[in-house]
Amino acid sequence: MNETRSVVVTGASTGIGWAITEALVEHNIGVFASVRRESDTLRLRDAFGDMVIPLLFDVTDEVAVRKAVAQVAESIGRTTLLGLVNNAGIAVPGPLLDQPIADFRRQIEVNLTGQLIVTQAFAPLLGADKTRTGMPGRIVNMSSVSGRIAAPFIGGYAASKHALEGFSESLRRELLLYGIDVIIIAPGVVKTPIWDKAENVDLAVYERSDFLPIMRRFNEYVVASGRKGLPAERIGHATYHALTTRHPRTRYSLVPNLLTDWILPTLLPRRWLDDIFARSLGFPKAK
Repeated sequence: MNETRSVVVTGASTGIGWAITEALVEHNIGVFASVRRESDTLRLRDAFGDMVIPLLFDVTDEVAVRKAVAQVAESIGRTTLLGLVNNAGIAVPGPLLDQPIADFRRQIEVNLTGQLIVTQAFAPLLGADKTRTGMPGRIVNMSSVSGRIAAPFIGGYAASKHALEGFSESLRRELLLYGIDVIIIAPGVVKTPIWDKAENVDLAVYERSDFLPIMRRFNEYVVASGRKGLPAERIGHATYHALTTRHPRTRYSLVPNLLTDWILPTLLPRRWLDDIFARSLGFPKAK
């Protein structure tokens, strides 16, 4: 691995995380890639060889994260990391009135608290430890269009991503002390294998919910959109740009259609957006 230019990427086993790892390796940047299963460490080694060092941890496991930090610190010596990409995340759909609290809480733990755990742990290697040599690194936090626009039935996910956006803004301003920049990347729907699983999602827990018929339509819409989404490679290249360009944006909004998927939804009055969701999913008309 090129030890003077290396990045930690969480959630690297598939999809966006894998694409980010691939993009960085293509540019001769070494990657410490976190996964949760031993089998995924073998896949990473087979695909990328010595350019990738797998790390085995769940972002919510503070002890495991600290062990990974020690592993990375030993590898890079006294130099700084080029960056940290907080990509690991989950989405568990469900109507907020009926969703099990454990499902809601898990999304907050992984998508928000886990980002803080990882950031606190790796910050010294990015330059918060001023005894290290090299330029301060950058932090890229993987948000989503759902960090600004909240669709029905993904309330837990949207809540975590809205919070992550505020977290990232505060963190960027705090880390001015060390010269560590914080950048948000916010994709819309991305074409990954996860959509094959979404088609067969088990809605049995909601079989008695009034929302079930509408949620089924929502799931069909999500699956169809996913198969027409952005290629994950687009997110990988944007992440490389955010980590290496001289003047990165503070936020990258990456969607299949900038006008219909981002500009209009953010400019329309909220009640208009409510009506669009209602018409699209078949909610009853307000009396």
